[in-house]
Amino acid sequence: MTDRLFPEHILSLPKAELHLHLEGSIRPAIVSQLTARHGAQISEQEVRLRYSYTDFLGFLDTFKWVTSFLRDPQDYALIVTDLAEQLLAQNVIYAEVTLSIGIMLLRNQKPEKNFDAILKAAEPFESRGLKLFWIFDAVRQFGAAAAMEVVNAARLCASNKIIAFGIGGDELSVSTAEFRRVYDAAASIGLHRLMHAGEVGGPEKIREAVELLGVERIGHGIAAIHDRALMDLLADRRIPLEICPGSNLLTGALSNQLSQQNAGIESHPLPKLFRHGIPITLSTDDPTMFHTDLATEYRNAHLMGLSEPELRSLTQMSFTHAFAWSRR
Repeated sequence: MTDRLFPEHILSLPKAELHLHLEGSIRPAIVSQLTARHGAQISEQEVRLRYSYTDFLGFLDTFKWVTSFLRDPQDYALIVTDLAEQLLAQNVIYAEVTLSIGIMLLRNQKPEKNFDAILKAAEPFESRGLKLFWIFDAVRQFGAAAAMEVVNAARLCASNKIIAFGIGGDELSVSTAEFRRVYDAAASIGLHRLMHAGEVGGPEKIREAVELLGVERIGHGIAAIHDRALMDLLADRRIPLEICPGSNLLTGALSNQLSQQNAGIESHPLPKLFRHGIPITLSTDDPTMFHTDLATEYRNAHLMGLSEPELRSLTQMSFTHAFAWSRR
């Protein structure tokens, strides 16, 4: 922990965001608009009350409820437009945004139609200095066959704006090895490989993702703190961890990994991982639903004890480890 004042100029630096779920960025006012579109007429204040959960199960219930109102391409266009405005307000000039394609398929939607609306909504923001790329995401507990359908959806959409394939969800459900063919298929169409691992699972989940699936960045990965050899591997291979401190705090993942009830942000392992030489990209995960933004996360990192040069290094790392920043 540090007693020094937060260096406010950090917030004015250009930033990249690499672990950001579109569906978790929907602000209450936008949720209210979505519900009105579909006949529910729920006020912004009522939505704010739903966003006042205190544990991970409460978040999941709210996430399911909110996303149940994403029913057609116009809904996705609305939330992309709002997210882009949020990012520009934070000096974010590049983002790789995760789309829950697995949920679209579960709800019998056409991902290609939704994605076409997403691209059209994002296009005007290019001239305003915001580059958006997209990660097609599967749900781990749905299994390998469902994950392959997400890869097939990416193939059908055939856009160079789809930058990567990833898997989120319950990392303790389906074994990592079952997804080998899925990741090979994703790589065969030019997609980078991502996976959520080591958020609630142990360090072995991170090692499996790297060694069995060839994953290039790890979502969360805070369990690496328990395995020095794994930390060495991540540092040596320059495999970044996409760390989302506010998310880890609210979901209880931080307390779980540290075996400390109500662990505070100052106890987060980010500084130890960073100072071990592991690349870190600071991110927000589901920012609106976790009541955070990038400014808050940089302040969190400062509370953990990171110095001004280290915070500046974090801003640079997000560009260094972005898959398409060189295309700008």
